[in-house]
Amino acid sequence: MPLIVLLVFSFICAALALLVAFVVYHVLIAPRFNPLRKLAGPPVRTLLGNHMSSVLDPFRSPKTHALYIDKYGRNVRIRGLGPWDDRLLPLDPLSVSHVLKNSTIYEKPWQSRRLITSLIGCGMLAAEGYVHKRQRRVATPAFSIQNLRALVPLVFRKGNELQEKWRELLDGMCPAEDEGVEIDVCHWISRATFDVIGLAGFDYHFNAIQNESDELFAAYKEMFEIAVSQGDGFRTVLGIYFPLLNVLFPDQRVKTVKRCQAVIHRVAGKLVQSKKARIMEGEKSGSSYAEKDLLTLLLKSNVATDLPPDQRISDEDILHNINTFMFAGSDTTSLALTWTLLLLARHPDMQTRLRAELLSIAPSTPISRLTTDEIGSLHVALSNLPYLNNVTRESLRLIPPVHSSLRVATQDDEIPISYPVHLNDGNVSDQRSIRIPKGSFVHVPVEALNLDKEIWGDDAWEFDPDRWDHLSEAVRALPGLYSNLLTFSAGPRSCIGMRFSMIEMKTFLYILLTNFVFAETDKKIYKANVVLTRPYVSGQFKKGSQCPLLVKRYKSEVN
Repeated sequence: MPLIVLLVFSFICAALALLVAFVVYHVLIAPRFNPLRKLAGPPVRTLLGNHMSSVLDPFRSPKTHALYIDKYGRNVRIRGLGPWDDRLLPLDPLSVSHVLKNSTIYEKPWQSRRLITSLIGCGMLAAEGYVHKRQRRVATPAFSIQNLRALVPLVFRKGNELQEKWRELLDGMCPAEDEGVEIDVCHWISRATFDVIGLAGFDYHFNAIQNESDELFAAYKEMFEIAVSQGDGFRTVLGIYFPLLNVLFPDQRVKTVKRCQAVIHRVAGKLVQSKKARIMEGEKSGSSYAEKDLLTLLLKSNVATDLPPDQRISDEDILHNINTFMFAGSDTTSLALTWTLLLLARHPDMQTRLRAELLSIAPSTPISRLTTDEIGSLHVALSNLPYLNNVTRESLRLIPPVHSSLRVATQDDEIPISYPVHLNDGNVSDQRSIRIPKGSFVHVPVEALNLDKEIWGDDAWEFDPDRWDHLSEAVRALPGLYSNLLTFSAGPRSCIGMRFSMIEMKTFLYILLTNFVFAETDKKIYKANVVLTRPYVSGQFKKGSQCPLLVKRYKSEVN
C-alpha cells in the first residue's frame, strides 16, 4: 500500500514539475527568443501589463495609433494577455494587405472561433480553411447583383414602415412645430434591420418595427445584445479556455445563450426544412420555387448540379450561416446607419445638403404606391448620387462598426513592409520584411488605417464627405474591399454582404432624411468597442447601446 501511495505521489510531483517547466519555458524563456522582441514598442509597467485597452478602446485608439507611429514606426510590438504574448500591430498598409490576402497563413485565433461558434455556430465568420472556402462558394451566388436587386423592394418597404412608425411617435408626442421628439435611433434602426434581414435572409416576418414579441426575434436579440454585450468579460474568457466550466457551472450568460439557441434551432430549423421541402417539390413538379430570400438561394446553390457532392454543406452549416447573416446583416448595418445619422445631426449643413440631393430624385408618388420597376429605378438613381455616396463612405471610414480584428500565424512567415523598421535598441532598419513566428497574433487595425493622418490628411479625424472628391495616391493605394477602406475587410475573407449593406444604408438614409430632420440632444454620446463599435449615453453604459436624437418632420414634406 505505501508503495502505491509513493508511486501516485511521485506521478503527481512529476506532472507538477512538467507543468511548472512548461509554464516557465513559455512565459519566461521562449518569449526572449521571439523575433518580434527586436521591434520597438511601448513599454509595460507591470509583469502582467498589456496594451489591449489603449489599442482597442475607440475613445483612446486614434491617439494611441498616432503616438505609436511617431515613436515606434509602422510595425509595432505590443503585449497581449501577458509577457508570453508579444503581438504585431502593423500600421503599414503593405503589411496589413499581406496578412488579409494570405488567409490560409493568417487565420482567426481558435479563441475567437470558439467564442463565435458558441454563439452562432460555425458559419463563415468562424470557419477556416477548406470549410470556409466550401461555405463561401455555396453562399456566393445568393449575393450576386441580380439576386440583391430582387431584394431592393423589401428594403424600401421596411424603410417606409419605419418612417411611418416614427410619424406615429411624433404625432403621439405632439411636439411644438420647431421642437423635436427624442428617439433612440439605434434601438429603432436595429429593429428595422432585423426585419429586413429576416425577410431577405429566410423570408421570415419578425414584425419587429411594430412590436418585439416574436419568439425568434427575441431569441436573436437577447443572444446578440445581452449575452454578448453585457456578459462578464473575465468569465467569458475562462469559458473559452476551459469550456468544461460552462458545462459544469454555467453562469447567467451561458444559460441565456443556451435558451436562445434552443428557440433558434427549433424555429429556424423548421424554416430550413420547410424551404428545402418546397424546393424539392418544385423540382419534382417542374416548376422551380421562385422565392429570392438568401436561405432559398443558399439551398438551391447547395443542390446545384454543377456543385460536386463533396463541396456541399450540411443543413446544420446552412443554419449556422443564416445565424451569421442575422448577426452580420443586422447589427453592423444598423450601427453604421446610427453613426451616420449622429454625424449628420452634428453637421446640420451637411444634412441639409444631402437632403436637397435626395429630394432632387424623389418621385411625386409615395413609396408605398410605387411599382417594383419604379422602386428599381429609384434605387439606381440613389446609387448614382455623388454626395450620398460621399457621406456613406465618409461615415464608414470615420466610425467603422468593426474596430479591428485579430489573426494568428499558422506558420512562420515573412511580412513585407514599405516603411523603415524601428528596432528595440533604438536603431532604424531598412530591412524589407519582418519575420513572424508561428502562433503569433497579428492585429488588423481597421480603424487605424481609416484614420491615419499621414494617409488621409491632417483632418482625418473629422467628418468631411467632400474629401472623396480629391483622394490622394496614398489613399488609393490602401487595401480594402470598398473604396480603399478596411471597413468591409479585404482579401478572401472580406464581407460577402457588402453590396446588400450599402443597399440598406442608402435606402434608409433616403427615406428618413426626406421625411425627418435630426438634431443632437443634450446627452453625450460616446463610442465603445463591445464586439462592435457601439454608441452609449455617458453614465448609462448598463442600459446598453443608445443613440437618442431629436427628430422632427421635414417641414416642406407636410402637405
